[in-house]
Amino acid sequence: MAKPPRKVIITCAVTGGIHTPTMSDALPYTPQDIARQAIDAAEAGASILHLHARDPETGKPTPDPDVFMQFLPVIKQSTDAVLNITTGGGLNMTVEERLAAPLKAEPEMCSCNMGSMNFGIFPAADKFKQWKFDWEEPYLRGTDDFIFRNTFKDIEYILTHLGEGCGTRFEFECYDIGHLYNLAHFVDRGLIRPPIMIQTIFGILGGIGPDPENVVFMKRTADRLFGDDYVWSVLAAGRHQMPSLTQAVVMGGHVRVGLEDSLYIGPGRMAESNAQQVEKIRTIIEALDQAVATPAEARALLALKGGDLVRF
Repeated sequence: MAKPPRKVIITCAVTGGIHTPTMSDALPYTPQDIARQAIDAAEAGASILHLHARDPETGKPTPDPDVFMQFLPVIKQSTDAVLNITTGGGLNMTVEERLAAPLKAEPEMCSCNMGSMNFGIFPAADKFKQWKFDWEEPYLRGTDDFIFRNTFKDIEYILTHLGEGCGTRFEFECYDIGHLYNLAHFVDRGLIRPPIMIQTIFGILGGIGPDPENVVFMKRTADRLFGDDYVWSVLAAGRHQMPSLTQAVVMGGHVRVGLEDSLYIGPGRMAESNAQQVEKIRTIIEALDQAVATPAEARALLALKGGDLVRF
């Protein structure tokens, strides 16, 4: 009997806190647009939806729980996908601000950046002369003197209050090799238990580069540190998105797409929606004789508590 195809989890990061409205008309920032694109992405095959909130008037990232609550219930009512809320938020938010919405919502999953880092998106500001909103240019240019903070104390706070307190599990975002060792530190302390979802991230200025050799290096390091106790996924920024994700699928990994990570669908071609990126990576997965995981399969693989135990 033929071996059944491996199931690949597709995460879709719908809007994020990096790109600004001027960069793409497709980038959703009102609660209605975030909900619509999230639902469409789930229907296209995403089993996990990674969600940030934005000011409905200006598109600026916001940690306001009331804004999250304008789209979380709508998405939940329309899809069985796992809703994964950011704990990274946007630039210059405190850890308390970043956790305000997750602690109110008590979701199945949240992201968790595994260390502080230089997070440089300032080169993007040179590509535009006119801006839709006044906040965008200084927001981008200010990252040449910006450190995204997630200290050991911050991470412990997130794991304790959200993980132990709410039963939330995490997409551990690792932007460099050192982040994998930070993760191993918390595993050794018993604050993180398997199965561990590791999202290795490539191509952000300040983190590890998107070279294929680096994808292999991160995977081998994670294998050495975590053995069989983790689930490996890959995201890559901008034009590196699809090549790196294809490599990850071939290597037995899972994938993340979405307009948070890339605004493109191909060389020089802007994506029209999040669902379009999901459809493309689904086509690649199936062309490689693998299958897309359902939300139920993703929940089982990641040992999630279930959508009936959230507070939205």
